[in-house]
Amino acid sequence: MNDFAVFILSHGRADNCVTVKTLERCGYTGRVFILIDNEDEQGEKYIRNFGAENVIVFDKSEAIKRYNGMSNFYKKNVILWARNEAQRIAKKRGIRYILELDDDYTSFQWRYESGDKLKIKECKNFDKICEIMLTFLQCDRRIKTVALAQGGDFIGGLNNAMLSKLKRKAMNSFFIDTFNPVDFIGEINEDVNTYVNHGNIGDLFFTVPNPMLTQKQTQKTKNGMTETYKQDGTYVKSFYTVMLNPSSVKIRLMGDKEKRLHHSIQDRYTYPKNMREV
Repeated sequence: MNDFAVFILSHGRADNCVTVKTLERCGYTGRVFILIDNEDEQGEKYIRNFGAENVIVFDKSEAIKRYNGMSNFYKKNVILWARNEAQRIAKKRGIRYILELDDDYTSFQWRYESGDKLKIKECKNFDKICEIMLTFLQCDRRIKTVALAQGGDFIGGLNNAMLSKLKRKAMNSFFIDTFNPVDFIGEINEDVNTYVNHGNIGDLFFTVPNPMLTQKQTQKTKNGMTETYKQDGTYVKSFYTVMLNPSSVKIRLMGDKEKRLHHSIQDRYTYPKNMREV
């Protein structure tokens, strides 16, 4: 794992970058870098807390010029710029493989079937999880990234198909080969925008069953992307993906009691299929 490192993308959470402690608790022993931008007012505090050798600062204004935000808003308080900069910086430093993580993960777990129940066990050897995920990433160059599952992927318990197959999506965490980078696009909803847009032309994005991350509730933690989501709402967030692929993505109401507008992706119209020979 000499050519691998974890990049934690953070902003304004120098005292609340919980993913660092979570990685330690879950048995990760490799390199960790905190990636922040040069406009973060807590920059010096990050360096005091984590050490100058572990904190990487990128120029946000220059990053905005390099990547496609899909609008003329030129939002600065979004994670898109860091998503792409992490790959560019890692490659420049000679790091072949990276795992991009947000800064608010509280646990890494393993989901498994036991009798008639869906069980959870906290990960104690995250190094091994990384090795497994990287082995999968390397098996086919068409695979752009592989991601850990999230709690919502297991709604429905043992009846959920997530336990038995890969999902054609990648959100929140990204194992990436910097020699085969992922071009994240869209100032908001960048992860969904990217797997839909690239998946539509045949690139492979996968969420792997069993290994799972948990994080603090969206829009409840101060700083990060919270203010952007509160300001624009989920309608604007989801419509970026509709703009990219209106033939297979629409807006619908999501939720049980507290409904909100959200994107709905129809896989059959999003991803190309291979036709069998007659």
